[in-house]
Amino acid sequence: MSVNITKIIESLSPNERKILPYLEEEISEICKKSNLDKTSVMRALSYLENKDILKLNFIKKKYVVVGINGALYRKKGLPERRLLNILATKRIIELNEAKKLSNLTDDEFKASIGALKKKAMIELKNGKILLSTQKVEITKISPEETFLNSLPKEYDTLSPEEIYSFESLKKRKDIVVINEEKSATIKLSPLGKVLIKSKIKESPMLEQITPSLLKKDSLWKRKKFRRYDITSPVPKIFGGKRHFINQAIDYARKIWTQMGFIEMTGPLIQSGFWNFDALFTAQDHPVREMQDTFYLDKITSLPDTNIVKNVKLAHTEGVAGSTGWKTDWMDNVAKTLVLRTHTTCLSAKTLSELDLKDLPKKFFSVGKCFRNETVDWSHGFEFNQTDGIVVDKSANFRHLLGYLKAFFKKMGFEKIRMRPAYFPYTEPSVEIDAWNPEKKVWLELGGAGIFRPEVTVPLLGKDIPVLAWGPGFDRIIMDYYKIKDLREMYKNNLNKLRNTKFWLK
Repeated sequence: MSVNITKIIESLSPNERKILPYLEEEISEICKKSNLDKTSVMRALSYLENKDILKLNFIKKKYVVVGINGALYRKKGLPERRLLNILATKRIIELNEAKKLSNLTDDEFKASIGALKKKAMIELKNGKILLSTQKVEITKISPEETFLNSLPKEYDTLSPEEIYSFESLKKRKDIVVINEEKSATIKLSPLGKVLIKSKIKESPMLEQITPSLLKKDSLWKRKKFRRYDITSPVPKIFGGKRHFINQAIDYARKIWTQMGFIEMTGPLIQSGFWNFDALFTAQDHPVREMQDTFYLDKITSLPDTNIVKNVKLAHTEGVAGSTGWKTDWMDNVAKTLVLRTHTTCLSAKTLSELDLKDLPKKFFSVGKCFRNETVDWSHGFEFNQTDGIVVDKSANFRHLLGYLKAFFKKMGFEKIRMRPAYFPYTEPSVEIDAWNPEKKVWLELGGAGIFRPEVTVPLLGKDIPVLAWGPGFDRIIMDYYKIKDLREMYKNNLNKLRNTKFWLK
């Protein structure tokens, strides 16, 4: 026992030695008597607990404290008190005049009217406030005022009247809030009881090596260094890292470049021409309505006249044997600005700038898109999409399937299936599904196909095969990270972000 105590004493840090005589006190008293701040004391207690000298028991307590508005109201008075002070001199007053004289905001004035009506202290008639209580009631301090001035208080000790006042004030913004505090109690072990009775002096041993110590041999050569406990817990360090969504996007970008693709980039705001018209989406198509698209209140200019002319021709009369949409095509609709609903608009723009002498060419994009969706566990108004096109005179449908299988295999999906599908600007088209072995279900990833002539002829000038795909990227990320609710991806919960693993497909 004596040998163990000796080793333990040798391992005690200066702060542990300072608090050791006061371990039977409250933590606040330990801080006062040791002249250490609470953080240093708690850290020293944790080290002592690791050495089996004591046991820390943590208790969580809820406290009702004053909010931002509550602090203001403690000085100026609650809104209803300020309104009552006006009514004390004028028992009948116009609503607008009362608001002006009380100097309350719209929200405060509404809250004060509601609070006083609930207590039957006022009536509203013909746009006027009528005081319906005696003067003695006006000057009487309300339970809410008494409660607000008495804070902070432990929630579990509140009386029924105080709980009523708390619930009444809680309905209003930032008057009272609940804070949760964690307090600790100390229970000494048998070893601890022995140690606090021992007169432990300041350690004669060295704590650390410093430059000044090394300059003088006599200061350290004949001295002992304090014994360190390498098993003691230390604060967890969270190094900086990229957001897990950005990690996944960087990985996808790496895959495409390794496969020989060139990245396409472009602004989040696009014209209706590039977002819809160039992709052979009719100007009266439901997808262009406000229910799906975010429109800006400005317009832009259209690109090169020949491209616009060719796209318009594809819509109104058709190209390469098609009949088109047989509807009117209007410049002002094409000039509207939208938040891009897909990254496929970048593919259309890239095709329009392509020199046919440079074929074959392969391009990809990964970026954010926006749609006017109701937010729930599986939908959001913003999402990530990865697009790709291969422009090659000899490309065919089997090449498309090969590219898709190669990409998704590198993304970690071993089992892929392709189903026939329909998309407005590709024909033939396929839907891509990946097998989820844990849930034993097929996960829908997105669509692909070969651009229709109505897309390629106006932009390229020729009907050249263009393999194209545009699967949503967020579902891939959700599957990898086992996220069940899409909203979790964008909440930026710091603890969750710290503990999220790196993208290591």
